[in-house]
Amino acid sequence: MARWQLAWLLARRFRRGRERSRFLSFISASSTFGIALGCMVFITGLSVMNGFGQVLEERFLKLIPHVEFRAVEGALQHPQTIFQLAEQHPQVRSARAAIRTQALVQQGREFVGVEVVGVDPAADHAISAYVTPQVWQQLQQPNTLILGQGLAQRLGVNAGENLRLVVAAERGFQAPQRISLEVVGQFDFGGQVDHQRAYVSLDTARKLTGLAQGITAVELELTDLFAAEQVANDIGYQLRDYVYLDHWMRAQGHLYRDIQMVRMVMYLVLILVLAVACFNIVSTLIMTVQEKRRHIGILRTMGLRASGLVRVFVMQGIQNGLVGVTFGVLAGIALSWSLPGLLAMLEQLTGSSLLASDVYFIDHIPVLMQARDIIIVAVVALLLSLLATLYPAWQASRIQVVAAISS
Repeated sequence: MARWQLAWLLARRFRRGRERSRFLSFISASSTFGIALGCMVFITGLSVMNGFGQVLEERFLKLIPHVEFRAVEGALQHPQTIFQLAEQHPQVRSARAAIRTQALVQQGREFVGVEVVGVDPAADHAISAYVTPQVWQQLQQPNTLILGQGLAQRLGVNAGENLRLVVAAERGFQAPQRISLEVVGQFDFGGQVDHQRAYVSLDTARKLTGLAQGITAVELELTDLFAAEQVANDIGYQLRDYVYLDHWMRAQGHLYRDIQMVRMVMYLVLILVLAVACFNIVSTLIMTVQEKRRHIGILRTMGLRASGLVRVFVMQGIQNGLVGVTFGVLAGIALSWSLPGLLAMLEQLTGSSLLASDVYFIDHIPVLMQARDIIIVAVVALLLSLLATLYPAWQASRIQVVAAISS
């Protein structure tokens, strides 16, 4: 333990020696600054990626069914079987009935396509969190619907007004059905959902689709999002109905894959950027070895072995890395915490939004710091700092004592 303490003290003396040249001090400071900057940037970047992943899981996928069993034609013949199998499956959190159809909304001379989703207002549904309880209760009344805010603004309708929907016949070449529905409210979820979707009760959806009874789909919410394909297969292969098996990874999985791909690229870039920063540590130590040749010779004559000399220069490089990692981690945590506020100020100053609410399902940059990412960044930076010390330390151990003292 005393050997490492001595190596640490000598390294600190070499690092802070007053006789160091300004150029060497600049190279040493730049290596420390490069490590700190790399740690700060990547902690912030990974926190933003974590934030997008959390929003995707906790918000966007609340409206997108994790697993869906949809009738091939008409209504499901045995929906109770699906509910029973879902209740028995350990990965299924809840199951809800749904009726989906496409319609045209007629407002004056304009026709706008809309996805109409029939839900049970008495059951818990994610969209209920984006409307008032009074509006959600009014959906239980016949011939009522809730419009997305973007769609309502485009059509110029408000609560209490009527909309005429045109729905194509499910079978044959019958004339499209026209039905007038009352708008009881609007939901503001964000993104394209607000411009494309409307919600009605199951009874109203049956009138639109011409179903006498039953439902067209069963939607499952899972405890583990990434078990969607397995759950769909486990339950689907036990059904007697011909159904379409669908899950969120098939329709929206590219969002999650893009986030994970960006994370992997950031880890790769992290290693490359920190490796470049650590090259300055190599340069610093090599120049220190040349500058301290006489000191090294004196230490060798005083009994310091070559292995001890290696420890001194390894400790000096680690000290540079520790300072850079410490400041970088603290700066990264501070920047991650303040990033949403800084970006909000930037949007106010520029008058433009970084994430348009009519395109994306969020209008701000989410941030979620995880201790795992901070530890990984810090450990990678320290390991690269350690590796950068090996060659200069080996060079220092090869210096001849007589030549070093006489130089």
